[in-house]
Amino acid sequence: MNGESPSGREADSPGTGGGGSNSSADSPEPGTRDPDALLRRAGVRGDPDRDQHFLVDDRVLDRLPEYAGEANVDLSHVLEIGAGTGALTDRLLAAADRVTAVERDPDLAAFLRGEFAAEIDAGRLTVVEGDALEVELPEFTASVSNLPYGPSSELAFRLLPEKRPLVLMFQREFAERMAAEPGTDDYGRLSVTAGHYADAEVVEPVPKEAFSPPPAVQSAVVRTTPRDPDYEVDDEDFFMDFLKAVFTQRRKTMRNAVRNTAHISGLGDPDAVVDAADEDLMSARAGNVTPAEFADLATLAYEVGEPGEHPSA
Repeated sequence: MNGESPSGREADSPGTGGGGSNSSADSPEPGTRDPDALLRRAGVRGDPDRDQHFLVDDRVLDRLPEYAGEANVDLSHVLEIGAGTGALTDRLLAAADRVTAVERDPDLAAFLRGEFAAEIDAGRLTVVEGDALEVELPEFTASVSNLPYGPSSELAFRLLPEKRPLVLMFQREFAERMAAEPGTDDYGRLSVTAGHYADAEVVEPVPKEAFSPPPAVQSAVVRTTPRDPDYEVDDEDFFMDFLKAVFTQRRKTMRNAVRNTAHISGLGDPDAVVDAADEDLMSARAGNVTPAEFADLATLAYEVGEPGEHPSA
């Protein structure tokens, strides 16, 4: 996109670059800031080596909060991770009562504090400078975020256990694996782990050209709706370790996967698990095992497999 937005969004305004302060008189209305103008005012260009790809497509930016609205999500306090120059922050301020934006780049955090000074002064925006994997997250009602690609998996699994609705941008391959069903090529550990916390759906593929600079891969937007799983596990940490273990050998039967990965799952007696488990299940491959079946098997493994007693665990 060029500097003039076809949607009539604001152009560059004097005195709003760097970390300078905007008065409420000259601050644009939330939802009207042009993403290219924000890049110019911030004086930055995306850097693929630093995992910086700025979302600049107005249409995609406008739709991200709408995906939350369509699901009747509570937008009283929205968390945004990876705020960048604030293009999505601006849209969220138009849709939400309050926004907390986390940005790890100190220069961009300073720019956000200047660009959105009026919204900060009004108590509608809080800018948190730091790594979203390390900072203390606030209480929030939903998260709408264009996540940095590098730590997107870790970020997703920091957010999912919070049991809040999420609208998140990922690499398309990651997004499709997150929402995959058993028996499909994309189904794997990520699908089961995400589904433990929420229903996940891919709501929109996003082309490379929506970003500046364009990344090497396609992207997609995932919307998650929190829910409790239709099964129970005795120990959630062991369940996650067990999933990680058996999916490292997804092409082998579950019988072999359980036996060969005790050093990952921590089982002291994997043979006891194999002997006690259903024969048909042990003959299946991980990609065809349902989350409920994984839960039952993990519960059995926790009971008879002496978890935590493997010498390499």
